[in-house]
Amino acid sequence: MSEELELNSTQVEHEYGGSEIQVLEGLEAVRKRPGMYIGSTSESGLHHLVYEIVDNSIDEALAGYCDEITVTINEGDTITVTDNGRGIPVDIQPQTGKPALEVVFTILHAGGKFGGGGYKVSGGLHGVGASVVNALSEWLEVQVHKNGKIHQMKFARGHITQEMTIIGETDRTGTIVTFKPDPEMFDTTVYNYETLHTRMQQQAFLNAGLRISIADNRLASAEKPEEDRRHSMCYEGGIREYVTWLNANKTPVHPEVIYVSGAKEDSMAEIALQYNDGYQENMVSFANNVRTPEGGMHEEGFRRALTTALTSYGKRMKILKEDDKLSGEDCREGLTVVISVKLTEAQFEGQTKAKLGNSEIRTLVNNVVSEKLDVYLEENPQVGKAILEKALMAARAREAARKARENVRRKNGLESGQMPDKLQDCNERDPSLCELYIVEGDSAAGSAIQGRDSRFQAILAMWGKMLNVEKARMDKVYGNDKLSPLIVALGAGIGEEFNIEKLRYHKIVIMSDADVDGAHIRTLLLTFFFRYMRPLIENGYVYSAVPPLYKLTRGKTVRVAYSDEERDRVSSELREDNPNAKVVINRFKGLGEMDPHELWETTMDPEQRSLRRITLDDAVKADRIFTILMGEEVEPRKQWIEKNAQYAVNLDF
Repeated sequence: MSEELELNSTQVEHEYGGSEIQVLEGLEAVRKRPGMYIGSTSESGLHHLVYEIVDNSIDEALAGYCDEITVTINEGDTITVTDNGRGIPVDIQPQTGKPALEVVFTILHAGGKFGGGGYKVSGGLHGVGASVVNALSEWLEVQVHKNGKIHQMKFARGHITQEMTIIGETDRTGTIVTFKPDPEMFDTTVYNYETLHTRMQQQAFLNAGLRISIADNRLASAEKPEEDRRHSMCYEGGIREYVTWLNANKTPVHPEVIYVSGAKEDSMAEIALQYNDGYQENMVSFANNVRTPEGGMHEEGFRRALTTALTSYGKRMKILKEDDKLSGEDCREGLTVVISVKLTEAQFEGQTKAKLGNSEIRTLVNNVVSEKLDVYLEENPQVGKAILEKALMAARAREAARKARENVRRKNGLESGQMPDKLQDCNERDPSLCELYIVEGDSAAGSAIQGRDSRFQAILAMWGKMLNVEKARMDKVYGNDKLSPLIVALGAGIGEEFNIEKLRYHKIVIMSDADVDGAHIRTLLLTFFFRYMRPLIENGYVYSAVPPLYKLTRGKTVRVAYSDEERDRVSSELREDNPNAKVVINRFKGLGEMDPHELWETTMDPEQRSLRRITLDDAVKADRIFTILMGEEVEPRKQWIEKNAQYAVNLDF
């Protein structure tokens, strides 16, 4: 039997000293291969620097010594992270004979996370945080408030520029780290406030009672409202409030968020869940406060226990008949769940920590959910009945989807390799070389077919308004006459059956008009891909074509422009030798207006075209946006559009 987890239990005072800092190896390789330590040197790697320092402060919170963290973006895109923890040790570290503060910031794999005395659980598993940030910063300053003194050290690109010095007295404890990312190391050094705010809010949800504040003090951001650049977040309800937030624009099946938790030895697990009346599963998992987007043993344990618990309860209460069979997918339809586990020896797959591999956590989560969810359902029979009825409806829809899938296969001759009538396939058979253009309207598709390079470019014509999958189950998706040709053409299936190895094209280009209707079609298609073929987006296979808006003609010279600004610039260039020359400017009303030659040159020629790759940096944020844009609730959509209309031209998922 698992013991109930007390999140705010009293901590035994422990002296955090230099003897607990264990040295494993040096720091030489970081600047040569930064991607090995922070994932990449792109914008994501830049933000990862902040996460590493904040994670160190959160480790202090996990140990029970910190309840407030502040992140500040300063002018010049420097970052300051302040906490009120114990302060990094400043005494002499025995192995090196150097101050522990110096060791933490100059030696890779040095930290209080290896010996077992400094931290029992830690998000910064590899102990590379502070030293890697230091190595990749143009300069870094750290101040430690400890033992009544303020200790300071300064560095430049990992090298000490000021030895540890006492610069004053203090009546508080904690650490203040300020750093400037090195432009020699990163593609960009400009921080995105929303990216950092999203991450900090997530961490506040995961650590009940911990206050995390973030502020953007850059003058360049002053045009944004003050409230958009300054947030202070503290959630006493922890992951319960996280689930409520995730379900904010959805209709709950039961009003209360179900919460269960438990512990065994040094491992802890807490799970919060709530069903909504939608059809999508939204599972968000963490290990030691680190997001695990590829899941792992904790998710596996939850899935197994949930299906067993619901089936057992349903039969015991005679809600399920003997011949009723619920699959795991049925039990998770419309489920929003947050799983957070904390353990001493977390085994992640790779430095990016995308997947948790500890098998004992599967057992812990399974036991916690099996035992405590069963008790909850017994005590709340109305909730249990509502959940089981939804799962039964999902099971019936699954059977209908199976029949619809078979009908699609028979109708389209899938087993025999017959492709849809609306598809003009390419000659190439290597998926990595093949492109599929999804084209709005028969007229535009006709031009695309004539203008394409048939060796590697396939064309699939879409017509009319397609199904909004946010409001439909899988059986309706399979039976939809707009979507089934696309499913067959891609050849990889949908939902849990999706197999990216069977995908027939590695470049899928949405080509729709540059107007409101075209944007709507793009959004519908992206919603479909996100909900039923998410690996397409995760692997970078989905693109949006960027057709020109204007054609400018002076005599026999013809140019195109993709924006109003480019139109004005091109118009001036065409008049450079004669300001009075006549330049005819025509706005393209749609792709169907372009002749095959124009469409090829402007939108399809790999040497000339402009494509926008659809990315998925934050699945949680994308889920909320798709729910707002395509869901049943009108008011959240109206508010979102009013707030974001000025940024619409730059929207990307």
